[in-house]
Amino acid sequence: MTDDKAVQWDLQDPFVIDITVGDEDTDRLGHANNVVYVRWLEDVSWAHIESLGMTWQLHETTGKAMAITRTEIDYLASANAGDRLVLGTWLTGYDGRLRSSRQFQLVRPADGKTLVRAISTHACVNMKTQRPSRAPKEFSEILGGAVVAGGKSLNFD
Repeated sequence: MTDDKAVQWDLQDPFVIDITVGDEDTDRLGHANNVVYVRWLEDVSWAHIESLGMTWQLHETTGKAMAITRTEIDYLASANAGDRLVLGTWLTGYDGRLRSSRQFQLVRPADGKTLVRAISTHACVNMKTQRPSRAPKEFSEILGGAVVAGGKSLNFD
C-alpha cells in the first residue's frame, strides 16, 4: 500500500486501497471517467466490509445485503492515466436496524491533492426479494463496531 503518512485524511485511520489509473479508465477528455470513480468507490467498500468479516459468504448465509441507496460525489480535480492514487473510506453511520452511511476520500499522494470526496447511504435488503429488511445481528455487530466519529453522512430520510 501507499505510504499514506503524507496524506491529509479527512478522518483518522481510513481503510485504503491503492489505485493506478489505466488508459482504459480515461475518457475522451483524457482524465478518469466519472463512471470509473463510482466503480472505485464500490471496490473499496467491498474490500472494507470484507476485511471487517462481512464476507460474501455471510451475505449468502443471512440472505441479506447492504444496497446503495444514494451516493453524492464531489469531483475536485482530475486523475490522469498513470496517476497513482489512494482511496480511503470510513463507515460514518449505522442506525442499528436498516441503514448505514460511508464517507470516501480519493487522494493523489504525489502532490497530496484530494481529487474526490463522496458519501453514500445503504439499506439492508433481502437478497431474494430485493426489498428492505432489518439487518441481521451479524451485520449490526460488524457495522456498529466500525462506525467512526466525526464523519459526514447523508440523511437517512
